[in-house]
Amino acid sequence: MKHSLQLRQSQQLMLTPQLQQAIKLLQLSTLEINQETARLLDENPFLEREDDNTNQTYSGNSSSDVPTAPGSSESTAEREAEPRSDAAEWQEPSFASSSSSSNPDDEDDGYAEVAAEKPSMREHLLWELNMSQMDPRDKKLVGLLIDALDENAYLSQPLEEICELLPPELDVTLDDLETALVQLQHLDAPGIGARNLSECLALQLREMPEDVPGRDLALALVTNHLDLLAARDFNKLKKALRCDDAALRCAQDLIVHLQPKPGSAFEHRAADYVVPDVLVERHGGIWRARLNPEAMPRLRVNQVYANILQQRGEKNAQEMSTQLQEARWFIKNLQQRFETILRVAQAIVERQRQFFEHGDIAMRPLVLREIAEQLELHESTISRVTTQKFMLTPRGIYEFKYFFGSGLATEAGGACSSTAIRALIKQLVSEEDAKHPLTDSRMSEILAQQGILVARRTVAKYREGMNILPVNLRKSL
Repeated sequence: MKHSLQLRQSQQLMLTPQLQQAIKLLQLSTLEINQETARLLDENPFLEREDDNTNQTYSGNSSSDVPTAPGSSESTAEREAEPRSDAAEWQEPSFASSSSSSNPDDEDDGYAEVAAEKPSMREHLLWELNMSQMDPRDKKLVGLLIDALDENAYLSQPLEEICELLPPELDVTLDDLETALVQLQHLDAPGIGARNLSECLALQLREMPEDVPGRDLALALVTNHLDLLAARDFNKLKKALRCDDAALRCAQDLIVHLQPKPGSAFEHRAADYVVPDVLVERHGGIWRARLNPEAMPRLRVNQVYANILQQRGEKNAQEMSTQLQEARWFIKNLQQRFETILRVAQAIVERQRQFFEHGDIAMRPLVLREIAEQLELHESTISRVTTQKFMLTPRGIYEFKYFFGSGLATEAGGACSSTAIRALIKQLVSEEDAKHPLTDSRMSEILAQQGILVARRTVAKYREGMNILPVNLRKSL
């Protein structure tokens, strides 16, 4: 076989670093954009915020020669200079000291605002235990049971198993642990230390005064007939408890207001905050979208460093030239990102105008391809724009993807969006007779009478997606 060299020409798509950055910025959320901006501000000396005037005193030209990200004409400094309302000026007293007080003689200025850390369930119960008048041995046994509680404050491990795990030399009997459990159950809020749901609810009912209406009936219900209550079998309950509808309804209302998971009061849940990228407003009967100034970093090139680099003109300034170019790329790509978001948002608003007028029931079917064809963009670009991007409307905050959904055929030959069908199902459930709730088949028939062809299985899928209980569990007295 003879070897030879051949030249061939071929085309290959290459993504430049600038294009890669533009794609990356487009798919980031507002929080991630702020994090990326903060990172580049720390790494690139040529990049600075528009409201940062610390370096401009050394430069005669305070404006940048590169495009900046769009934003409000009102600067952050101007907003901070505005007078605050009385509600904004009022602050809760705090007990954390601060060394940044301007007046050392003022005791109030020596404290800074900090969020009080909420104790965990174990820490709270141990504090209650230490404040009690139990003898040291009982405190140790109760503390042992506190360590055995799960996150819902239930004692899921049997006492017999705990007793077997203890060393024999401690001489702890099952009776000792049962006594410690009773002490634990009366240590704090009723329900803590229960071994099952029935005992948890019974402990809370026993702490109520005996003259509370329905207390005794509710106690008998949770102790012996909790399974019938969960199945909403009210006929068997009335026969077993020998009561009428009014008495059973009173006992049921009492049970509903109990806490089935006492440990949930000690959960630490961080609040999730969403900063909308777009604001939707109505002006002169026309719905318009505009960018949220609070979600857009306002950046520019630092002219002090740019002028220094231009005056030096040395060959060893290649690294600084690269950083300058990266700063310009980032500002331009950031501007392009927000412009694309605004274009997509306005296209969505125009397509879903009826939603803003009448709500979910007027949502029309919409797919990414329609917006992509209208704006002459690729579907993947629309997908990136609609992911983790939010718009603030008079009806609330919605993710862009909320306005997209498939449609089902109607008798008139049109289509009804899945969001509108969910809204109709929710409306039917809210208006149904509690004693005779609507089945999935019946809701399918009602929708068919309105010209919307929906199968029973589709109704069940949408109902489960909205966390609406099945018909047997929605039935009440």
